[in-house]
Amino acid sequence: MKFKKTGFQNAKGLFRYFEYRDLIEKNPFNKIQIKFRKATILPKTIPLNYIESILATIYDYKSNAKTKFQQRNALRDVATIELLFATGMRISELCFLKINDINLDNGTILILGKGSKERILQIGNAEVLNILKEYQTDFLRECENCGHFFVNQSGTPLSDQTVRRMISKYTRLASVNLNITPHMFRHTFATSLLDADVDIRYIQEMLGHSSINVTEIYTHVATAKQRDILSTKHP
Repeated sequence: MKFKKTGFQNAKGLFRYFEYRDLIEKNPFNKIQIKFRKATILPKTIPLNYIESILATIYDYKSNAKTKFQQRNALRDVATIELLFATGMRISELCFLKINDINLDNGTILILGKGSKERILQIGNAEVLNILKEYQTDFLRECENCGHFFVNQSGTPLSDQTVRRMISKYTRLASVNLNITPHMFRHTFATSLLDADVDIRYIQEMLGHSSINVTEIYTHVATAKQRDILSTKHP
């Protein structure tokens, strides 16, 4: 028998009331065990042309900055967003990065994930490495003073709220009509690799998921994309 969740709960509550008031001898719902499957919320991704537009806007802002303060902020911002997308790390992991966790000579990052689990990611893009090196050189004093890799010009560690405001700022400047969150870069990283036929277990390792079941949600996104391609592109 199929029940709608709300209707079932209302009926169950009504019969419990009848039982409590001794209006019925037996409550038929006492023998019914039903588990409702939670609705699957697919992760939201960012169209790649939007990411390109946002990054181009930051680089342009950096090149045309009128003050040294603005130029340094833009340098930090582009390094932050480039790394978010290049690695798919969580925003909490990015903000927690220590200066010694990143080795830009060999392009590796040591990430402390959920449950204090460590994983190492490789930065495979030369342009991302170059902007990170430029950032590290410019912010070396602030980084050494507080121990974190991403810092404000005041020398304090970068907070997740600062990153959210940063993304919102450049999304607006790029005229991108989408509410973009830091976690959406992680989702886009994963689905882009899946679309490129990367084995899901490699993606699981790079994302730091303890279970493959968590990573498998991205296969639903890929399926949705396939459906869209076939319905709009296939002759």
